[in-house]
Amino acid sequence: MSSTETPQTTVFRISGSNFSLRLIAAAIILLFFYYAAGVVITLLLSVLIAYFLDPAVEFLERFRVPRTIGALVLVLLMILVLVAVGYTLWLRTSDFAADWPKYRDILHDATSKVQGNINSFEGGVNDLTSSGDTTKSVVPHQDTGAVRNLVVRGIGSLYALVLEATFVPFLVFFMLAQKREVWHGTLQLFPVSRRNQVKETLEDLRDVLRDYLIGMSVVTLVVIALSSIFFLILGLDYPVLAGITSGLLNMVPYLGAVLAWFPGFLLAVVKWKSVSHFAIIAVVLTGIHVIAQNLIAPQLVGRQVRLNAVAITVALLFWGWVWGGMGLILAIPLTAALRVICDHVESWKPVARWLSA
Repeated sequence: MSSTETPQTTVFRISGSNFSLRLIAAAIILLFFYYAAGVVITLLLSVLIAYFLDPAVEFLERFRVPRTIGALVLVLLMILVLVAVGYTLWLRTSDFAADWPKYRDILHDATSKVQGNINSFEGGVNDLTSSGDTTKSVVPHQDTGAVRNLVVRGIGSLYALVLEATFVPFLVFFMLAQKREVWHGTLQLFPVSRRNQVKETLEDLRDVLRDYLIGMSVVTLVVIALSSIFFLILGLDYPVLAGITSGLLNMVPYLGAVLAWFPGFLLAVVKWKSVSHFAIIAVVLTGIHVIAQNLIAPQLVGRQVRLNAVAITVALLFWGWVWGGMGLILAIPLTAALRVICDHVESWKPVARWLSA
């Protein structure tokens, strides 16, 4: 009996040590994603944009345009479009900033009323307790820490923005121009026996991400157009700026339907005071969101992404916690990529089934 018990104990120890190593590796990867957010996000954005532009480069190749020239033309065109859109948004945002005092006064009055109600409630609570003085003395320290954290996070966001604006165009160009070399080099990283499996995984990953990016781009443009027209019909100031903001916020799954209300609410504060007008804005924008996500998006994206609602919600919570707003935008493509990888690894197929719709 001792000869049969010893192998069982050895197997248990090996599997336990492997599980511990996997947990340590996952923790290290998570820490790297968190502290190297600027670098990782820059790489992911470059990969996604390269997948998005690759069909256009292949189209130019059919007309005997060298791949390097086609990639350079498309990257330059992308930069020009982004600069033009950014400059237009900057002008509209500057105009809105010049008119901000009238919005600020109205919002200040509303905030003062709410703050007055809160203060009266706190005053009643303080009368019933004896620790009011100690509570007041702690507040300045909390405010100072909040301001410090806000400044630090602002510097980090600025660093990430500069990093992305500087390196993304170059990375996208190199990924497009040297696609075949990168593809071949990636396959060489794996044993010969697994290269066919890796090739199929990469091809499925390309199709899923490309369909998602193209579909979401079209859906976002449709939402921006419909929202801008709606704000224009209402006679709100800066309808295009509010429509673009609502459309971009609409990209966040589930939460976007609610976040898209706030630009319209902010502009409507100056014109209306009744709740009915704000209810109309909420209903119409929610209707646009429902139509875009349930009628237009499935036709464009199809069933390629195949993520269930629970997986999407968990992904939004997790990547939003790790990377903030950018994590909310990248949560779906990252989770879809994870589902594709798990679908091609035999031991991870249960995870793929849990993620799938």
